[in-house]
Amino acid sequence: MRETYHHGDLRRRLLDLTAETVAGRGVSEVSLRSLARAAGVSHTAPRNHFGSRAGLLTAFATEGHLILAERLREGAATSFLETGVAYVEFASAHPAHFAVMFSQEDLVVDDPAFVAARQQTFGVLCAGVEGLQDAGKVSDAAAAAIAGWSLVHGLATLALTGNLDASSVRAYVAEPDLSALARRAASMLYGSGTTAAPAAAERKEV
Repeated sequence: MRETYHHGDLRRRLLDLTAETVAGRGVSEVSLRSLARAAGVSHTAPRNHFGSRAGLLTAFATEGHLILAERLREGAATSFLETGVAYVEFASAHPAHFAVMFSQEDLVVDDPAFVAARQQTFGVLCAGVEGLQDAGKVSDAAAAAIAGWSLVHGLATLALTGNLDASSVRAYVAEPDLSALARRAASMLYGSGTTAAPAAAERKEV
């Protein structure tokens, strides 16, 4: 039975089905035809919204960056350390988006909307480390940005892939809560991070 959707509703439904597919079976299992079947629409309907599989995944990744940027801003309002915690919490809450956002081989990486959304994400990070540099807490903002991103992205990836538990790291550090572990790890790199990060302006990507 064919379903009837308003134009925007079908787009939303296809993005939601993408999240379900990625979370349940992985990015490789996403196809426009299977999503159309799951949505109960013609196999050509998804192309009217996204053009191609890469277009669909790029729109999904763009959405992920916009959500992440907002979460990072909320964390930055408290401190730069909480920006890192917000990154890990986003990955935990949105594992499908997190998996696709950095899967460049599946994306149209020069898509203007995707580029702009990604710049928002890294703009918050850059503003935070530049604020630390201005306060004399780090001497090299670019290196601090890469170090901070590597820390939280790596921690999130270890947690989502099960390696954090498999390697017994949680038992070693005696910290069962991922947010608390992220906060503890980030504080080793940047200190307590009690200073709120400045509002992110438009910046070049890291």
